[in-house]
Amino acid sequence: MDEAAAGQRASPLLAKNDGSSYGEESQSLLEEQEPQVKTKQSGWRAPSIILGLECLESMAFNGIATNLVVYIRSVLHGGIASSASTSSLWYGTSFFVPILGATIADTYWGNYKTVLISFIMYLLGTVFITVGAFLPSAPALCNTESCSSMNGTQHLVYFSGLYLTAIGCGGVRSALLPLGADQFNNDSSLDIQKRRNFFSLFYICVIFGVITSGTIVVWIQENVSWAIGYGVATACIALALIGFLVGTPIFRRHEPHGSPVRSVFQVIVASFRNLALELPADSSLLYEVRRKNTQKSEPKLAHTDDFRFLDKAAIMSDLSLDQDSCTSPWRICTVTQVEELKILIRLLPIWATGIFFCVGISQMHTTFIQQGTVMNTKIGSLSIPAASLYSFEVICVTFWVFLVNKVIIPVTRACFANGAEMTQLQRIGIGRFLMIFAMAIAAFLEMKRLESVQGGDQPLSIAWQLPQYFIIAGAECFTIITQLEFFHGQAPDSMKSMLTAFALLTTALGNYFSSAIITLIARVTGTWHSPGWIPDDLNKGHLDYYYWCLAAISAVNFVVYIYFASKYKLKKAVIQV
Repeated sequence: MDEAAAGQRASPLLAKNDGSSYGEESQSLLEEQEPQVKTKQSGWRAPSIILGLECLESMAFNGIATNLVVYIRSVLHGGIASSASTSSLWYGTSFFVPILGATIADTYWGNYKTVLISFIMYLLGTVFITVGAFLPSAPALCNTESCSSMNGTQHLVYFSGLYLTAIGCGGVRSALLPLGADQFNNDSSLDIQKRRNFFSLFYICVIFGVITSGTIVVWIQENVSWAIGYGVATACIALALIGFLVGTPIFRRHEPHGSPVRSVFQVIVASFRNLALELPADSSLLYEVRRKNTQKSEPKLAHTDDFRFLDKAAIMSDLSLDQDSCTSPWRICTVTQVEELKILIRLLPIWATGIFFCVGISQMHTTFIQQGTVMNTKIGSLSIPAASLYSFEVICVTFWVFLVNKVIIPVTRACFANGAEMTQLQRIGIGRFLMIFAMAIAAFLEMKRLESVQGGDQPLSIAWQLPQYFIIAGAECFTIITQLEFFHGQAPDSMKSMLTAFALLTTALGNYFSSAIITLIARVTGTWHSPGWIPDDLNKGHLDYYYWCLAAISAVNFVVYIYFASKYKLKKAVIQV
């Protein structure tokens, strides 16, 4: 089919895709030109309940996660490497489940039903964990049949509860925040500002749960009773479930609107079905539609020249027109659908480097704690549990957020031309770079700690771990928070939930990779040079070598990120009239 014929036959169905872009300023102008519609403003009753639920959920989750590696090591008698690996697997699973939860919520259940069912599973899991902690534990060196039976029962109950909790937590994470955002009216400018404040308050609630669990709950677990400490987490989820049910009458609910994954597969299938067709030289001849009977012009994604093979999904042929099958989404897709898939492909390498970044982040929950347990945990007259330093890291993240927003960004705005500031990709790159230093500092500290042990000196104070926690907090601020913002901003409107969930998935895969690396290094180095780098007695190992390996991995990861970030094309949209 020649280009002229394509233009004549398709003109009634095509919308001009001229590539003209618009930004935040032009978007605000469009909003100003639209007629102002008076809408009922939303109150804070429902969002306040959801914020309270997040405080309780965060306290419960971190009350389990923060000291998990210590419990597995001290009560369940796991080895250094196996306890770190088990902890990483569970922690990673809790961040992997939101992908499934988001898909189910968008396609079948909706946010409300997903949160409700997830809270019920969450509660069952925490009850199992608490019961498992109440069960008697066999002595570490007991190998009799009764001891094996005792350990088997406790392990079955505890780990069943642990993974039920991970599933429930993942469901809550995937739907509770969107449910809170649904309580605000999209047509009200005041509600839009309220929603922005809600996101900030939601993050503060997450931090509140981390700090509370890292101090009070961890102290109860190590100084009073593990069972009572887990009982506190169970009580938090029970209160959250009750509060959720109480708030049911005032929650605004939205029906599920289908999975965005289907659109991706439609583009792939249509591309292969149109494999024999030739692309038109003029991209404006590719298929695009504009919804009818709408007062507001909806922005579409502008066509880009990369990944041209996928453009075949938007080709209109004479055959498709004659058979009136152009509306079949499995035979022809819009340019916007094609560009949505291209966005996913462009984000893929940025996302992949986030996985290796999260390998370093996961050390706070595993080897950092194990390193701290063999140091002097006394600071003055206080005994500081090694797991409690994670609360210090959370406080540091809050400090870094203030520093970045109030100092660093204004300074860069004053230094750069035209008042420009650091881009999101630049801020993510800074976080990747800081991770190299965090791992190097941890390696250097472990070298000094081993020297003091071998020299017969007093163990180093756990306070020497504070610098590595401070630097890793800066890396987390620059990368994790900005990465969520970047993925959400680059995502098409139909994929924001999915890409936000994928941003969370980097944490899960980072934990899985950390578990695999720890297990591999422990086995290889144990065979090559007993007792290996990560033995049960860290004073006989070389945890510093492991940290140097992570520093090298972080350095390579930074270089790879810089390459792909420099090639990245930001999303552009067009206004079709």
